[in-house]
Amino acid sequence: MTIAGARPIRFAVVGAGISGLAATRRLHQLRPEAEIVLYEAAERAGGKLRRVEVGGARIDVGAESMLVRRPEAVTLASELGLDQIHPRTTSALLRNRGGNRLLPARTVMGIPADLDALERADVVSAQTLDRIAAEPADQPALEGDVSVGELVADRFGDEVVDRLVEPLLGGVYAGRARAISTQAALPALYRRLHEQGGSLRAAVQAGLPPASPVPPTAAAPVFASLPGGLARLAESIAADGSFRLVLGTPVRRISRTASGFRLELGAASGFSSAMPAVSAVAEVDGVVLATPAGKTATLLAELAPVAAAELAGIETASMAIVTLAFAGRPALPAGSGLLIPAVEGLACKAMTFSSQKWPGVGADAGVFLLRASLGRAGDERTLQYEDAELVSIMRRELAQLTGVTAEPVDQHVQRWGGALPQYAVGHVDRVERIRHAVAAVPGLAVCGASYDGVGIPACIASARLAADRVSQAGRPVAQ
Repeated sequence: MTIAGARPIRFAVVGAGISGLAATRRLHQLRPEAEIVLYEAAERAGGKLRRVEVGGARIDVGAESMLVRRPEAVTLASELGLDQIHPRTTSALLRNRGGNRLLPARTVMGIPADLDALERADVVSAQTLDRIAAEPADQPALEGDVSVGELVADRFGDEVVDRLVEPLLGGVYAGRARAISTQAALPALYRRLHEQGGSLRAAVQAGLPPASPVPPTAAAPVFASLPGGLARLAESIAADGSFRLVLGTPVRRISRTASGFRLELGAASGFSSAMPAVSAVAEVDGVVLATPAGKTATLLAELAPVAAAELAGIETASMAIVTLAFAGRPALPAGSGLLIPAVEGLACKAMTFSSQKWPGVGADAGVFLLRASLGRAGDERTLQYEDAELVSIMRRELAQLTGVTAEPVDQHVQRWGGALPQYAVGHVDRVERIRHAVAAVPGLAVCGASYDGVGIPACIASARLAADRVSQAGRPVAQ
């Protein structure tokens, strides 16, 4: 309900990645009478959801899939009227001592639950198998957070960390297993070990569905995407017209006013000097910050200095996605792709056989698409190469890993600087401190990959929580 003569409620969302887009959509659902503006410093919305044309075909060059077992992303896609597709195969290969092996079945982020499946995979030594089998069942409860790598190495040995856990965690976080928090990355596993203790293998088994004779192709899908690319999820929200999207406009500073917030819009340090320091201001009742941790820390320096200091401590990893298009179908091994542990000494950490994994990818243009990711936390020297050299590195390693030496008809390099927050030991407590400090500022909330998960469903859940909080700002909703 709007009172005659009074200005409407105004909300601002800063950052037009999937978190900011989802928060904006949720705010409109909760307060349809409000004016909502979404500010984005870049010239496009979508953040790490992006698709480009390679070889005449559209393909994702950022996130390519969403987890089905969490409902947030698939539900949002359905609300937007977007059909979903599922991988033709989820069978992946693992590079191991110069050869390719099938990734062992029944693991959680590479931590094995099934000794028989691990032995069949032939990726660890007999000594490691014996050590896993001999793990005591009466392990004491974890007293506090610990890195995934430290936990697994203590129970199963370094070989499991280096050969199994590291490539899986590297694929999700571009991070190092010995630096990533168990409590943040594997919350259900941590909770069981913290509350009950016991063996790691039993805890992993408890988090998996019962073994089933149903063939994997007939089992419920774990991942989904969208025809034409997952980036359509962001594009559809950006185009729905329920809010105003302002591109190429960084928010430089946020301060409190008597009734809400004042946003200074323009060029912050590092932006084009051709832009004035402050080109405009906006007065709003509530603000959602859906920006990366470093940018959010800058914006909260005055409003919530404790939160700003905590956010400034979240490190990030950079990566690059190199995509190749081939005129014909290359002779690739079966499966969806290949994971490559750091101990193999290669620059690529994963390859996805995109046209082999996803139905329809490249079919309209008659090309076969394949992409690789490069870049690990703490070792970003590879990313300093020019694009042409990154393509050469990928092609050289593709030949080494699969034997494919065909000349691509097109290529694309997408760099994601500081794209993936690193969940260090103690991350969950850090996030609690951030949210506590932000909650002390009525009408303000934060969301995004820096908090509760880097996956798309987790980002959407975070966005909804932030929007729910900020929607209470301004005049109360009519009863």
